[in-house]
Amino acid sequence: MREGAQLTQVEAGKRYEVFHTDCPARDMVDHVTSRWGIWVLISLRSNDLRFYELRDSIQGVSEKMLAQTLRALVQDGLVWREVEPTTPPQVTYGLSGFGREVSEPLTDLFDRITQRLPPRSQA
Repeated sequence: MREGAQLTQVEAGKRYEVFHTDCPARDMVDHVTSRWGIWVLISLRSNDLRFYELRDSIQGVSEKMLAQTLRALVQDGLVWREVEPTTPPQVTYGLSGFGREVSEPLTDLFDRITQRLPPRSQA
């Protein structure tokens, strides 16, 4: 069973007031650009991952912070969550279509930064 918020298109011409503190778009931007949100979206760009695979791919994130970040991204509709009814349950995460759209510029930014860095010196 997949979980995730369903987002609807805003009527033509109507925009969110992103500079107002109560704007839902502002909350989503905060989740995407949070310390761990960016890394989750980049980690899921290539394939779907189970919770422990995500945790292992993002060095330094605690299970608590990863769970909180995933919960927010699922609620925003950027990430989907699928639970297989096994013992113990297997939980898989992946990017929704909207999540792929949002993560593309982040991936481009990540790629540009890593390509421009000087080569690592061998110690």
